[in-house]
Amino acid sequence: MSKGTVVITGASAGLGAEMARRFAALGYDLGLCARRTDRMEGLRAEIAAAHPGRRVVLKALDVTDDDAVFRVFGEFAGELGTVDRVVVNAGLGKGAALGTGRFDANRQTAMTNFVGALAQVEAALEIFREQGRGHLVVISSMSALRGMRRSMTVYAATKAGVSALAEGVRAENIPGVDVSVVHPGYIRSEMNEKVEQRTRFMVDTETGVRAMVAAIEKRRVKAYVPAWPWVPIGFLLKRLPLSVVRRMT
Repeated sequence: MSKGTVVITGASAGLGAEMARRFAALGYDLGLCARRTDRMEGLRAEIAAAHPGRRVVLKALDVTDDDAVFRVFGEFAGELGTVDRVVVNAGLGKGAALGTGRFDANRQTAMTNFVGALAQVEAALEIFREQGRGHLVVISSMSALRGMRRSMTVYAATKAGVSALAEGVRAENIPGVDVSVVHPGYIRSEMNEKVEQRTRFMVDTETGVRAMVAAIEKRRVKAYVPAWPWVPIGFLLKRLPLSVVRRMT
């Protein structure tokens, strides 16, 4: 028997794919979407072998295509019968220091990470309002807590934006709707696979996602994950002078 249904965007690799594995193991049926369907086919086969009976519906989706976001979310609701949780996870890590000629990369990150997230939140909430219940989960970042420099500037700004978006939804107190914002620290994923392997506090994908899913299952309003060392680092990031934050990042 299914524990419920979870829709995850950006599910073809990295954190999204590992969350799919974890939620399937917990007993959830899944709606998975990403631009690349070939990798999701392999993921579905893996989940079917490990957890016979779990339903896994796949859809191709570019979250910067507004109409497609609403259409695909509606198809998930129709095919799965209900959508109990939506994890707004799809994102880009591109970027360059402002004013260095890479507006194209910065704009692409902004459109994917914020405008794309806005479309996902709108589509999810339409379903939740009609159902009278649902759990909206927004994947932010520890970088959302302060302005970041160089290639991280726009990425951090988009993550601060989605955190504020989720908090605004929570402030509305929509009947039956829970809202969680997850702030991952350094978790190894496809997005950061080119980053120096010895980055301080970097954890493997399985360890990081285990902490993320645990926080989501508890319906935490806000979670810094893994808790160690990111809870104390988060406390410091919000309070230290920018000159000190610059040296930390």
